[in-house]
Amino acid sequence: MMGWQRHLQSILCHVGRRNAQIESASLNISGARKISSYLLGEFPYQPRTLPYTNIPRPLHQYLQQLGISSSRKLLAESSDITPISSPLIPISAPNNGKTETQAVVSKPSKVQAVLKGIKQSPKKVNLVAALVRGMRVEDALLQLQVTVKRAVKTVYQVIHSARANATHNHGLDPDRLLVAEAFVGKGFFKKRVSYHAKGRSGIKVRPECRLTVVVREMTPEEEAEIARLRVSNFRKLSKRESRLVPHKLIETTPIWNRKSKASKPNVIA
Repeated sequence: MMGWQRHLQSILCHVGRRNAQIESASLNISGARKISSYLLGEFPYQPRTLPYTNIPRPLHQYLQQLGISSSRKLLAESSDITPISSPLIPISAPNNGKTETQAVVSKPSKVQAVLKGIKQSPKKVNLVAALVRGMRVEDALLQLQVTVKRAVKTVYQVIHSARANATHNHGLDPDRLLVAEAFVGKGFFKKRVSYHAKGRSGIKVRPECRLTVVVREMTPEEEAEIARLRVSNFRKLSKRESRLVPHKLIETTPIWNRKSKASKPNVIA
């Protein structure tokens, strides 16, 4: 116990003794009035007295016995006190019987996927990105499987990731996705030492780039155009139309050399 707490405890004990002496004197003087109050059914007020012992006690116990409220006695425990709402909490409007409708989450028009740190020249990656730009996602993935380029694997992964983002994160239809944009940006061009003959050296560049693929859902007009182009067999398609329909069906059972078979005479054995 600190020094100031001991002094405060001694002062409280002295005040308690003085109060006890005053109460005992007042009891002797007003004895007749107390007897009459007993007859009327009233109970006199009994003051609290402190047990004066030499055992050291915590300070808050002496304060509680004297009736002094401390921080250890919470006022919230009493049921008479109504809780006061915090001014920081906004007051909600009264409910008029209408249920709150959930806000409709709008689907994004475009979803992208970005791959950084590709250790290849931007021009070489852009050759493959321009090949599949404007195609349907299914056709683009099929085209990349038959293309012989080192950047094909990178572009395939980014397109597959963009389709997964659009399908799982935003709920777009994977069968209606279109590669709207596929562009390449420049990354860090690292310079390294290139060792030459006769103790000479030069500088070689290790280029890096980043690839961004943006996919979106096809419009009904584009779907109708794709359906129309699929049934047109004797029409030269434009560059944009050939990207919408890049692959045509190949006849599975061709008949070769039909004229020779028709002109060949039947041999009778």
